Amino acid sequence: MAGVMERTLGILELLAREAEGLPLAVIAERLGMPRSAAHRLLTDLARYGYVRQVRDQGDYMLTTKMVSLGLGFLGEMGILDAAQPLLDRLAERSGELVRLAVVDGRCLTWVAKAQGATRGLRYDPDMGAVAKLSCSSSGLAWLSTLSDEAALELVAEQGFGNVEEYGPNAPTTVTALLESLRKTRERGFSLTLETFAPGMNAIAAPVRRGDQAALGTLSIAGPSIRFTEERMLAMGDTLLNVADELAASTSASSLLRTGRPSTASQL
Repeated sequence: MAGVMERTLGILELLAREAEGLPLAVIAERLGMPRSAAHRLLTDLARYGYVRQVRDQGDYMLTTKMVSLGLGFLGEMGILDAAQPLLDRLAERSGELVRLAVVDGRCLTWVAKAQGATRGLRYDPDMGAVAKLSCSSSGLAWLSTLSDEAALELVAEQGFGNVEEYGPNAPTTVTALLESLRKTRERGFSLTLETFAPGMNAIAAPVRRGDQAALGTLSIAGPSIRFTEERMLAMGDTLLNVADELAASTSASSLLRTGRPSTASQL
């Protein structure tokens, strides 16, 4: 059963990264399983409404059922009701993309956003993605609330973001990462210059009550040509104030209340 579950989840995670779908042979090859096994699992997933076949003998792709489940969960948790007005206000003030990420075990996941850019270049990635801790502003903001040992433990599990896949300035060594965390702790928020994606800058602050464990992070991201280092520094105090407001309002959301990191060496 463990093998079946692992393979089933592998199919869902693979198809979540392939919006156009994939043929059976490719799915089986990428996941290292026989085509017959992949076909049985895809047939079961299709029967329960999680996967559909584009046409007879065609590619397999996810349905919207997974999205509906996720949105329904967030709605029941109350996180959107609690956070969205604050995200909207910060997006209007900054004119850039604002995102909320929540700590979920040993990961950080983006769950809500507000877009402040009404014209020109817009940075607007999909929600539900897990943040790359070593090179995203959200990841660095969260890691800065932990000890160096705990931060390095999490990054070691997830791996460093390489410059080919992420931004040209992504930290790729322990020394560079620790220096980024030091600066983040000094200013109270992270500031990244093309570390997560080429041409994109961002700042992020932890959402936390006093010295308690961080519940999540609040970030502002935009094109580097517009969201310059000078402008990010000028927005720092506003970001921190809204993050504090969000932390104070977390009683409305059980997801934020329970979003605690489970690192063994947090202290």
